[in-house]
Parts: sequence; structure tokens; C-alpha cells
Amino acid sequence: MPGRSFKNKLSLGSFNRIHQRTASVKSFGIPLIPYKNSLPSDLDIFSVSGNEPEFDDDSDCGPFDDSNIFEIIDMHGSQDSTSSTLPAPVVQNRLSQCSIAKNRRDDENDASAMVRLKKHLLTEVDGDQSTAPLSMYCFMTGFIDSVTFSAIFVWCAFQTGNSLQLALALARLFSGQHDHSFHIADRQALCSVLTFIFGAFIGRIGDKLGCKTRLWLALGTFIQTLFTMAAAIAIWQSHQGSVADARANPAWTNVSSFVCVGFLSASMGLQGIMGKRVNTQFTTTVVLTTTWCELMADPKLFDIRRMVISRDHKIIAIGSLFFGGFIGRLLIDSIGSAATLGIGTGIRLIVSVWWLFVPERQAGK
Repeated sequence: MPGRSFKNKLSLGSFNRIHQRTASVKSFGIPLIPYKNSLPSDLDIFSVSGNEPEFDDDSDCGPFDDSNIFEIIDMHGSQDSTSSTLPAPVVQNRLSQCSIAKNRRDDENDASAMVRLKKHLLTEVDGDQSTAPLSMYCFMTGFIDSVTFSAIFVWCAFQTGNSLQLALALARLFSGQHDHSFHIADRQALCSVLTFIFGAFIGRIGDKLGCKTRLWLALGTFIQTLFTMAAAIAIWQSHQGSVADARANPAWTNVSSFVCVGFLSASMGLQGIMGKRVNTQFTTTVVLTTTWCELMADPKLFDIRRMVISRDHKIIAIGSLFFGGFIGRLLIDSIGSAATLGIGTGIRLIVSVWWLFVPERQAGK
């Protein structure tokens, strides 16, 4: 073979010298696969030793023209100067470490803030220091009832009269007058009773969240706010009057007015059960018959030389309800029922926020 003949004619001494200096060749950046003019003159393996025979064109092997014996590889052209350089090590500077520590502290502060907020909302309020929002509850009782009674002679908060009115309507069927009609006043009373029960049933949600917690008292009052706002919108869209001339001629008769009565009664039912759950001298904040009786039966009624919570809070409840009815009627005569209920919506919104700042109950109480 031509390749084998050529290999036999190469200088073995030159290869030995290359083998002995492999390490030094690498250190000088000389490629291990040589190409012409890439080696030093003393390591030129392409030169044939003088003692070795030259190629003879007339030999049996024939002329040597195989260019694939030595593969010429351009190591300098294909190898980038930066490819053999390792990337610089990643060094975490002090600034990045400080930012990581700061982010960790911020996360811990956020978590602790959420824990404090949750604890604040789920803490029970002190009933003895809840006088202000409960007084506003009583104020809203008189305020709302002044609107409905002025228009249809129905109490949204006092369901004793509405229940008795339904009993009288049922008794007419047996009076011998054969009056089987369902009067508008009786329908409005029935609407008020049913929606009042519905609102009181919503108040049972507080048993799950804690009936005395800031969370439920604020949330429940906000629901009352939404009910009052819906009632204001309904009576505004009804385009009816605000004051009735006589009991037989109510000012509200269409469907929108029934919606208004329903939302107002539901708000009072929710307020009543929330006031009862707080369990203070204000009782339900909607029915004052019991409050009047308890006030008259208080053994310290005439002990005027010092403050008596059991007596004074009952007086505040009665006075607040009276004042609410007075202000409500003045506003009705001035701006109408819809605008009056709009003001009531704002008052209830303030009370809902007020509950968040009532002091918590002490452990010994």
C-alpha cells in the first residue's frame, strides 16, 4: 500500500523526539496533529532523513499522491481565543446579600402584620365600651321607622304591631262581612314581617364568625348599609310620595315600594339580632317596650348621685331612638324619603367602620 510504504520511510527518530516532548509542545500551543510549517525546524517530520531512501517514482508502490494521509487542521483559525478561557466566577457582592436579607425581613413583617390584623378583627369587643355604636343603632331604629310610618303606617322595626295587624286581617274573614280582600296595608305588614325574619336569620352568620368580634360587627353593619342603600334606590325609582294623608291612602303602593319596605325590614332584623348578641343594656336596639319595663324596674332608678350603667344605658337607648325619629321626619319633609334613606346609608357606613375601633374585652370580664 502507498500509505504503508510512506510510513516505513519516515524517520523513527523524529517521532521519538516528538513523543518525548509532548508536554512541552502542548505548553507552546503546538497542535498535536501537525501540519506543514507548524513545527520547529528540529521537529520537522515532513523532511526525510538523509540515511533513508527517497521515494522512487519507478518503485512498485507507484507515485505517492494520497493527500488524505495527513489531515491538515487549522487549529488557529477554528479556535477562538476566548473559547479556551473559563467564565469568570460568580461573586455575590455585599449589596445583593443585603437586598436578600431586606426582602426576607419585609416578608416576615408582612406576615406578622397579617397575624396582628387577624387577631384584631377576631377579638371580641367590650360591651360596656360599645355605647356609641349601639346608641347609633337605636338612632337608626327611630330614623328608619319614621320613613316607613310616615308613608304607609307600618313599623319596620316593631313587628308587634305588624303581627297584630295580620291577626286582625285574618279575623275579618269570620266577621260576617264577607270581606275576603287582602288590603294594601295588610300586604305591606306581611312583607315587613317576612323580610324582618329573613334579616334576623342572616344574623346567625355571626355565630360562626363570633357574634362579638370586630369582624362580624363591622361586616354585619355593612350588610345593613347595603340593605338601606338598596331601599333608597328602590323608593327613588318608584317615583312616589313620602307622606301619606290617611291610613286608607298610603303613599307607597307599587312594587318598588314593597322592595323598599322589604330591604328596610331586613336591615332592622339583622340589627336586632346583632344588638341582642352583644348582650348589653341596649338589648336588641329595636324594641323599647322591654327597655321601658326594665328601666322602671331598676332598683337604682333614683340613685342620681352616681352613674349606673344598667339605668343610664337604657335612658341613652330611649333618647337615641326618639332623636332618630325626630331627625328622620324633619328630613322627610325637607328632602323626601329617598334622600333621607341615602343619609341613613352614610350613617350606617360610619357605624360599620366605628366597630373596628371599639376596645377589646378584658380577660377578667
